[in-house]
Amino acid sequence: MTNPVIEGVKAWLPELAAIRQDIHAHPELGMEETRTAALVAKELRALGIEVTEGVGKLGVVGTIRGTRPGNRSVGLRADMDALQITEQTGKPYASRNAGVMHACGHDGHTTMLLGAARWLARNRDFAGTVHLIFQPAEEGRGGARAMIEDGLFERFPCDAVYGLHNAPRMPMGVFGTRPGPALAASDRFIVTFRGTGGHGGSTPHLATDVTVVQAHFVLALQTIIGRNVPALDSAVLSVGSIQGGSPVSPNVMPAELTITGTARSYTAAVRDLLERRIRELAAGLAASYGVTADVTYRRGTPATVNHPEQTEIAFRAARAVVEEKAVTTISPVTGAEDFALMLEARPGAFMFLGAGTGPDGRSPEVHTPLYDFNDEIIPLGVAYWVSVVEQELGGG
Repeated sequence: MTNPVIEGVKAWLPELAAIRQDIHAHPELGMEETRTAALVAKELRALGIEVTEGVGKLGVVGTIRGTRPGNRSVGLRADMDALQITEQTGKPYASRNAGVMHACGHDGHTTMLLGAARWLARNRDFAGTVHLIFQPAEEGRGGARAMIEDGLFERFPCDAVYGLHNAPRMPMGVFGTRPGPALAASDRFIVTFRGTGGHGGSTPHLATDVTVVQAHFVLALQTIIGRNVPALDSAVLSVGSIQGGSPVSPNVMPAELTITGTARSYTAAVRDLLERRIRELAAGLAASYGVTADVTYRRGTPATVNHPEQTEIAFRAARAVVEEKAVTTISPVTGAEDFALMLEARPGAFMFLGAGTGPDGRSPEVHTPLYDFNDEIIPLGVAYWVSVVEQELGGG
């Protein structure tokens, strides 16, 4: 099928790709996106769009009002931050900031929304208002919360809000989402066992051994998934680090050992269950072996839960861009997204856009040193955003 927005944006693609690659070459971590935010604001103002900077410290909101009467408003959100990863792509526009790279495609997300801004600024035949939300700090540094606490939805009222993320695992041009939980809640746990320590060679019987406790604890964690979480629910518990003792003193039993890990879930009940059982297992095993346990459970981003009505609108918007067979209902993703907080504040939906393979035939996953956003999907993302506006506000 032929989509007029896709065809129109193709003429802009070299310019949009240059913007994307410029952002890619100058990545900034969350709440440090001063250059990126300034670039976004400059591009929006050049289009004659009303711009508000500094929302939640570094967020930028562009407001476009339709030419037809209407009080309804919609928010379109893109994220701007990069990750603490050393890039290994070898691209001519590779990161110039050591140890920081756009390894999740936020450079592309920002560019696609800028492309939509250009189209909508020139084609305002819709009834209502579009708020273009450029968010800092999606990657765990609290950007969505900061914008919301700074009055995002009071200052820029939105009857619905939508998000879009590229997906290298999906074929290029395929759109996918689902009603209900689409991404997981992301929490972390820190468990520290403390004992006496001791001489592992001559007097281990006089010590309380935290290494034995941690071994049982790590194994017992998976019984939470297998025996406490209902079989038809989903959850993940993974250990990310175990720190204790010294490799140069193998005969010394450590007096303290710390385990850290991640917990993923989709419902409040399972989230509560994971925290409770981690605490119970740590305390029970510590008591059994004569040591103590200190447990910290830090709740991060909640589950990203799509609202049914807005999910159907997102599906319709995608079907207006690509063929029916290229729009699919996906399984829940165990990654997390702080767009979840916006969905707690307003109805909306989060969509994935398949990125397929790049010109080199590779499709590295996000959050890896070899990842790069596929510029070929920029027109598709722009067309999707315009289509969401058409579905919500008419015209476009």
